[in-house]
Amino acid sequence: MKAAVYYKNSDIRIEERPVPSIGPGEALVRIEASGICGSDVMEWYRIKKAPLVLGHEIAGTIEKTGPGVNGFKPGDRVTVAHHVPCNKCRYCLAGNHSVCDTLRSTNFDPGGFCEFVRVPAINLDRGTFILPDNVSYEDATFIEPLGCVVRAFRVARFSPGMSVLVIGSGMSGLLHIRLARALGAGKIAATDINDFRLDAAARSGADLALNARTDVPAKIREAFGRPADLVIICAASDPAITQGLKSVDRGGTIIFFAPKEPGGTYPLPLFDLWRDNITIINSYASPPYDTLVALELIASGRVRVNDLITHRLGLAEAQEGFRIVAGAGESIKVVIEPQR
Repeated sequence: MKAAVYYKNSDIRIEERPVPSIGPGEALVRIEASGICGSDVMEWYRIKKAPLVLGHEIAGTIEKTGPGVNGFKPGDRVTVAHHVPCNKCRYCLAGNHSVCDTLRSTNFDPGGFCEFVRVPAINLDRGTFILPDNVSYEDATFIEPLGCVVRAFRVARFSPGMSVLVIGSGMSGLLHIRLARALGAGKIAATDINDFRLDAAARSGADLALNARTDVPAKIREAFGRPADLVIICAASDPAITQGLKSVDRGGTIIFFAPKEPGGTYPLPLFDLWRDNITIINSYASPPYDTLVALELIASGRVRVNDLITHRLGLAEAQEGFRIVAGAGESIKVVIEPQR
């Protein structure tokens, strides 16, 4: 089979790889669509593991199943989670699936930017979900990233009527805007330095789309009458972080959604955070519960996703896809379709 092998962002090679063999409890999935995630082009994170086949936002068809598989059969349309929890360690039992050692070590073989993947038994058991007929393969590539957003809202204890500010209107930021609107947020504002993405933020439901180079905290107070209840930081630069910290109301919550490189520092005014009772949370991954919620939100039409796709490329064009995503220009979601 053909696979797009990552060496670095500017070096994606189409190579021949053997179709993975499957064992008991496993399945072979034919990849129909695989989204390029922003984390795929985090070169500082990916290059130390290169060469490898990336791609974790996948949808496809079960090609065959191994002995002992129940509940799935060839021809089933599915999405598959690459990271799944054990559901029995102290972290999982406390609801902290994202820090489960199993979740951090599981994956499918080799990755979504190829023609077929082997789904290990544990991923098939708790990370594989049948797609409703009305959910296309393209739409299904949003289930994992939307699940990450669902988890962030859940741990932030979002409630209807909250005012929301999203810092950074890339693909993740736009999903935050759309989920906030679907869940009954009050006023929603979004920022970016890219006019193309600001237009997308407005189309996604933001009442206010602000250029990040303006005085965002002042404009939020003017538009909302006070700072925001919930600030979601989807950009990892110090100016974006500082802007978010200055835009949250007393008693409000800040979600750090975009990571810095390991060892990076954050400009946190700890006295102000203490004085104003600001809650800071981090959110990572999409445990099975949040994945199921995301699937239902997409299937029901409450969160629209298909219009976020700006580029559809074949496997041979994977290098172009990585260039587009890394450049962060007039693009939102790039989907690779290996069977084209």
